[in-house]
Formats: sequence, C-alpha cells, structure tokens
Amino acid sequence: MAGIGFELRKLLRKDTLLGMLRAYGYAGIISSGPWVLSIIGILLVGLFSLGRVIPDMAVTQFQVTVTYLIAASLILTGVLQLAFTRFCADRSFEHREDMILPNFGGITLLVTLVSGCLGLPVALFLFPEQSILFRVLLVACFVVLSNIWIATIFLSGMKQYRAIVLLYALGYGITVGAALLLRFLDLEGLLLGFLIGQVTLLTGQLVLIVRGYPAQSLVAFDMFRRGYLYPSLMLVGLLYNAGVWADKIMFWMDSGTGSGVIGPLRASLIYDIPVFLAYLSLIPGMAVFLVRMETDFVEYYTNFYDAVREGGSLAYIEEMRNQMVEVIRQGIFQILKIQTLSALLIMVVGAGIFSSLGISDLYLPLLKVQLVATALQVVFLAIINVFCYLDQRRMLVLLTGLFLVLNVLFTAISLQLGPQFFGFGFLLALAVCVVVGLWLVARKMEALEYSTFMLH
Repeated sequence: MAGIGFELRKLLRKDTLLGMLRAYGYAGIISSGPWVLSIIGILLVGLFSLGRVIPDMAVTQFQVTVTYLIAASLILTGVLQLAFTRFCADRSFEHREDMILPNFGGITLLVTLVSGCLGLPVALFLFPEQSILFRVLLVACFVVLSNIWIATIFLSGMKQYRAIVLLYALGYGITVGAALLLRFLDLEGLLLGFLIGQVTLLTGQLVLIVRGYPAQSLVAFDMFRRGYLYPSLMLVGLLYNAGVWADKIMFWMDSGTGSGVIGPLRASLIYDIPVFLAYLSLIPGMAVFLVRMETDFVEYYTNFYDAVREGGSLAYIEEMRNQMVEVIRQGIFQILKIQTLSALLIMVVGAGIFSSLGISDLYLPLLKVQLVATALQVVFLAIINVFCYLDQRRMLVLLTGLFLVLNVLFTAISLQLGPQFFGFGFLLALAVCVVVGLWLVARKMEALEYSTFMLH
C-alpha cells in the first residue's frame, strides 16, 4: 500500500477535525471499499429478486454460488498476489518498469488457464442437475473473478486507489442492474448479470493498467525466474487466504450446521449471518490500521533505512527504531478501541436483524464471539504488515501457517463441543497468532539494528 500515505498525510497536515475525518474516511473506503461493495451488491441482487424470481430458492442458490466463487478464486490467486506485488515493487525500485506490464500479462494468462482448467471439470461433473448455461457461467465467473483479484493488487501497486473503488462501484452497480433485468431467466439470469458486471469491472482495470505502464511485449514470465520468484510469499498468500476461509468451509460441510443448497455447495445460516455482520465492523478498524501504518510507521521506517544507507548517527537510527515500536503499540491500542465501539454498534442492531431473518436469539453470543475475532483479525493484519515491511518472510510463513492449522483444529473441536462453542475456533486461532506475532515483533524490533547491519 506504499503511496497512499502521501494522500493521507496531506489530509492530516491540515490539523482540523474535517481533515482528520476525511483521512480516516478515505482510508476506510480504500481498505474496505471493494469487498464491502461486493457484499452489498450481492445482497441487493438477492433483496430485489426475492418474490420476483421463480422459485425464490434461486436467489439463495445465486448468493451461495457467488460466495463459493469468491472464496475459491481468492484462495487460488492468493498464491500469486504477494509474490507478484513484491516483483512489481522490486522492478519499480530498480527503475525497470518496462518489465511490469508483460509480467502482468503472463500472470493473467496463467491465472486464466489454471482457473479455467480447475473450474471446467467441477462445473461438468459436480452439477449434473443444472443447465449447460449455468455450468458455462460458473466457469466464466470463476475465471473473471480470479483475474480481478490480480488486477486489483496490481492497481494498488500503481497507487490507483480511488480508481479501484470507483471501478468496483461501477462493476457491482452494473451487476445489480443486469441481474434484475435478466432475473426472468431465474438462477442463470442472476449469474449472467453478475458476470456482466464483473467483466465490466475487469475491463476497466485492464484499461488503466495498459495505459499506466510502457511495454515492448504483452506477455512475459520473468517473475518465475530464479532471483525474481519468492516461494515463501506465495506460501504466505495461500496459507492466509485458506486460513480465513477454513472455519466457514468447515461449518458449511458439517452435517449439523450446514445444509445443501445447489449441487455440492452448502451453506450455514446460523454461522454465515453472524460472520457477515461481524465483518462489517472491520471497516473502522481497517481505516485506523491503514492510517497508522501508512503515515507514522512508514515515515519512521523510511527515515530508519535512509539513515542506515546514508550513514546516519546510531542515536538517530535508534530513535527511529523506537518511534516505529511506539507507532505499532499505539496503532494496536487504537484498533482495539475503535473495534470495541464498532462491535457495540453491531450488537445493538444484531438482535433485530436476527429476528427479521428468523434466526434464534440463542445465536447472538456467536455474533459477539465473531466481533471479538474480527477485531483480532485487524491486529493480525497489522502484524503481518509489519513483517512485510521488514521483509521477514519466514516469520510470515510461520504465522500464517499457524493460523491455518489452529483455525482448522480449534474449529473442529468447537463443532464437537456444540453450539455454545461455535465461533471460538476462529477466535482462539487468531488470539494465539496475535500473541505469538506481537512477541515476534517485539523480538525483531529489539534486534533491528543488528539484523540490518550484520545480516545484510
């Protein structure tokens, strides 16, 4: 996210309440806008289609299908997201921007082929009761979504943050409109409307990318050459995305908490709604996280390494290190504080939403557990971000691998123990990872001068 800090610092320099609100609002939109717009768009399609699509079950089938498509495409492309971001950052640092666009073309071609090859047999053999049109749309949506995630990461590296949000708003606005116009085709119509919106979004992203970088060729695979490839970052992206979705998938597949919706796809009403409401509370926490990391932390981080490269005094270098530590401490405290306020607001409206959806109030404790878990997830993201800046790839593999393993283990235990323990698997996994991560950050920051001078 390097680059957004310039815009945030410009807003904060005004030293006014309006400037501060604009900075945090801007950060909240940039950090959470795309996925919030995605969720709202899918919900609006369902809301406007209920009672108009025959049968109504088609609406639920559409929403569950899209959820699976998003989860699968994120896990698949997670293998490439961080590694490709690092490749682009390194080439920009070397002033070799001419290599970036061709390698984006290569990654896009690879993602298209892999997602198509994976999606085709799934659509052909696991949905025998669905139409040919549904199966074609399923594969097409999976391929397009996979490319959208790569393009989004690429545009973030180009600092096109506002363009990303505007394109997502346009794409999902068209998704809602097209799905409503085509709803007479039932499930296939809703899915075709979704595809039209996503193709519009991807097309806009590709136009910005091609205009933004010069290139002699359109396809290259330099990223996979020795010296350019970072297998550890590929593993981190896979482990983190798999860890985030692991508990949801386990609740979907469990016979006691999940139910079949379409083909092999299952959903868990008692778990999905509390998780969705809890994730809405992430927006203010993500805004605080982005402001703190991309303003104060980046400033001291830059000063620290500039002083190392240019021969600054040891006292100054130590002062910049101490300032980074203080920013991390204050940032985590502020995240927890703002997440507490956000969680309280969600708790107030949660009972009414549960009642309108016909969900028992007995599951309100699950919502509270998920609200705490999402607060810890923002802290976990902050820890991961610190280690990304410090280029501690082994630490990242350790933390994300631990997160995936613990989430699977603790969620399995919670499913065995019963409803009163639902959600604690995800919460405990994050709690352990946050504690371990903070301890590792503290150790690394204590020895930062030594590792910087002696190990590099």
